[in-house]
Amino acid sequence: MTCRDLFTNINIPFEEDVLIVLCRKKKRPVSNNYLDCCVGKYFLTIFYVKKQERVMQLFWKKIVLGREIATLESLQFDLATIKAATNNFSDQNKIGEGGFGEGILLDGSQIAVKRLSKNSKQGTNEFKNEVLLIAKLQHRNLVTLIGVCLEEQENILIYEYVPNKSLDFFLFVCFTLAFLNNFVDSKQQKLLSWNERYNIIGGIAKGILYLHEHSRLKVIHRDLKPSNILLDECMIPKISDFGLARIVEINQEQGSTKIIVGTYGYMSPEYAMFGHFSENFGVMILEIISGRKNCNSYESHRVSNGLLNYVWKQWRDETLLNVLDENIKEDYSKIEVTRCIQIGLLCVEPNPDARPTMLTIVSYLSSDSIELPMPQEPIFVLQRGMNENTNAKNSSWNQSINTSTIFSINEMSTGEFLPR
Repeated sequence: MTCRDLFTNINIPFEEDVLIVLCRKKKRPVSNNYLDCCVGKYFLTIFYVKKQERVMQLFWKKIVLGREIATLESLQFDLATIKAATNNFSDQNKIGEGGFGEGILLDGSQIAVKRLSKNSKQGTNEFKNEVLLIAKLQHRNLVTLIGVCLEEQENILIYEYVPNKSLDFFLFVCFTLAFLNNFVDSKQQKLLSWNERYNIIGGIAKGILYLHEHSRLKVIHRDLKPSNILLDECMIPKISDFGLARIVEINQEQGSTKIIVGTYGYMSPEYAMFGHFSENFGVMILEIISGRKNCNSYESHRVSNGLLNYVWKQWRDETLLNVLDENIKEDYSKIEVTRCIQIGLLCVEPNPDARPTMLTIVSYLSSDSIELPMPQEPIFVLQRGMNENTNAKNSSWNQSINTSTIFSINEMSTGEFLPR
């Protein structure tokens, strides 16, 4: 219907001029100034938002830095107090190797002190990183940090006192001392029972799971071994020595480093060769079960006769109970022993992707009803001068390094790469 028809239908006198006015669509040209103004406002908004983001980032960095400084200040002990507690760092107060000693504060509380060696390669920044890292980690199976001393070029950590030495003492030293001292009564030897060993394995697994998954940071210890596992009065394991820890971003699935740090005999092959870390502690499980230390010596071309080789032979021959420590063969659970050995072998699978995560391991240890996969033969031989390109082609390990020496910050030791 047109405007003319509309006026005709309602009997209104029609005027052509009026119709033209009513029906004409007035076109309003868009001003170029208006467009320029809109574009300008858009870019100004983006600039403002970006600037605010930078301001907020700087603001939060200052807050984080302030919190870190506050953390260090709240943990600060003066050097005179530490010297008095340790009898001026007397050798009589020394706890094993690695710079640990014990002391007693004026209030009577016992402490464990770690004094950084003057010759250590761990610098001040690494030491502060260790302090801030430990201060953020709280778990039943981790050693608790009490304080720190940074006076007169001294870098000292003060931990809770854990009375029952380290795990390696009970696994490798205790029986030898008992034999040398002609102890006849097995109770006097203070050997670990199977139940204690099983609980220690579970406790270590839970501690590592916390470090890997449940803490605010993902932490890879990188030098996990029996000498770094302390036992309290109830034989509860506590993971210590975070000086070699690596912090990983929360959203990062894998991590690698060109600085290979750790103790040979405990590292996974892909970490030793290419800097990849692995979520396994299979060697330590097998050591706890067998009471035997993993091979930490090497031949010129290959490693073929270590603990892993021995355990795999027993698995292949279906004689797994031969792996069990001779001193506890009278009281043990066959199911638990078998499952733990199988878990240990799964943790040293040649393919890193086939190894169970710590969450899976904890579930394996918590329920006998979960069926375990069959392990594959571990890697026993690592040739020197292995072609990195060949390895990268045959596996997913693609991070190479330019050195073949392992450096241990705590023990300042070097050695050739050995399988985990």
